Amino acid sequence: MSATTSTTRPGGRSARVRAAVHRAVVEFLAEHPAEALTLPLIATRAGVHPTTLYRRWGSVAELMADVASSRFSGDIVVPDTGSLREDLRRWASDVATDLADPDVLAIMRAAIGSGPDGGCACTADRHAQLTAILDRERSRGGTAPETAHAADVLLGPLYYRAIFAGQPADPSWTTELVDTLLK
Repeated sequence: MSATTSTTRPGGRSARVRAAVHRAVVEFLAEHPAEALTLPLIATRAGVHPTTLYRRWGSVAELMADVASSRFSGDIVVPDTGSLREDLRRWASDVATDLADPDVLAIMRAAIGSGPDGGCACTADRHAQLTAILDRERSRGGTAPETAHAADVLLGPLYYRAIFAGQPADPSWTTELVDTLLK
């Protein structure tokens, strides 16, 4: 008897379609407001039939959550300097730099505006990175705040400033955020 094997081909047509659709979304958002985004427009831009998008994602909200999850997964390396303060300073600075990218902001705004899962897609990996930094400090015998509190103090202001205020976060400000967290 043979074991059941997966028929998913990560490098196959499915991956090419996903990449083309994601690229089409990013390009569309660079040229148009998020409110104008529709699955048929993205399908045309990606060179696929609209039913492909409806079958795979079902809605603009689900597509935007997938694009955001893909974009915000693994793009920032979690620093390991041996110091919680320095790890958080470097990480917060990297997040601020990422949030200053106009394409990133367009994806975030569209994902957040598409439904409740959109915001989670933009922050899930950041929370995982933050948890890794804090857990590593605890494993070294140090004390670290809980992830939820650290996210409120660090990510809340960073995301607010980027998304709503349109102000870049300079390095001294991100350092102040970390210092406030670790008081």
